Amino acid sequence: MATLNEVAQEAGVSPTTVSRYLNHRIELPKPTAARIDEAILRLRYRPNPLARRLSTGRTETIAIVAPEIANPFFADLAAAIEDEAERHGYAVMMSSTRGVAERELSAFRLLEDQHADGLILMTNRPDDGMLAARMAHHARVVLVDEDVPGVDVPRVFVENEAGGYVATRHLLDRGHRQIAYLGGPAGLMSAIEREAGFRRAMGEVEDGVPQVVSGAYSREFGARAVDALFDGAAPPTAIFAGSDFIAIGAMGRLRERGIAVPADISVVGFDDMPFADMLAPALTTVRQPVNAMGQAACRSLLALLNNQETAPVTRLPVALVERQSVANGSKSPFQRQGTST
Repeated sequence: MATLNEVAQEAGVSPTTVSRYLNHRIELPKPTAARIDEAILRLRYRPNPLARRLSTGRTETIAIVAPEIANPFFADLAAAIEDEAERHGYAVMMSSTRGVAERELSAFRLLEDQHADGLILMTNRPDDGMLAARMAHHARVVLVDEDVPGVDVPRVFVENEAGGYVATRHLLDRGHRQIAYLGGPAGLMSAIEREAGFRRAMGEVEDGVPQVVSGAYSREFGARAVDALFDGAAPPTAIFAGSDFIAIGAMGRLRERGIAVPADISVVGFDDMPFADMLAPALTTVRQPVNAMGQAACRSLLALLNNQETAPVTRLPVALVERQSVANGSKSPFQRQGTST
């Protein structure tokens, strides 16, 4: 097997230069980098992983900690992180917390036991202070999707407030005034910001009738929220669901109750998960740029590992995707008399 010294001799550079190049610790002129790459291919050189770890003190592995592997949103986000990590020569290990606080806290052992160089954390629950306290002792962590108040690590989020606004504004522009927001867990950043966007849009019309129901980002909550709304005295003509999972649960329960979407009630989601366009009707929703989120989170972590500056907070734009789950509010049988459309 070829040695690093032989690669260096073939490329006309020093062994130290080859080593630093392979460890991503130096940027070389393109012709020099090309000579090294060509020498590696010709000589079929393969770095010794153990030797590299001993020399650099790194595992060349990053950990991804997510609430649910089965959730398409987190799965796609993890896949985007993995793709970006591999481009930079890093392997990835995946861990699921199942939304359990103790499992989130234990994830930091991956850093403490030197199983991973850095950690990208996704959480789906409001922190009680324990997670922030644990993160305060770790500098090689990036948060993505949800915030943990009181920590000083790079974070990657989307424009949740803007997404809540455009979703609600779309319903208002279609003549709806009685609109319910089915939000995520109280105290969770995304739920707070999406509700703020909802309320900002509703505040732009004088005759708006907002309703807010908070719960989990789940189908079960969507179904329960529909029962609460339609067992009450003032059912809405439209629903803005804080996630596509909530929207699915809501649409399923509406169907069970004989309420048609969008003929009787309009529904807008948030996420644009892969199944959103396969629902009947196809779901109008706010698209989160999942690939860009994963890439940004990975790049922020790699910058930390290489002692480079990175933005403390990265916010990525969202976009409304119009499909078939919204109709004019004037056509809804739940439109109350005297309400402008």
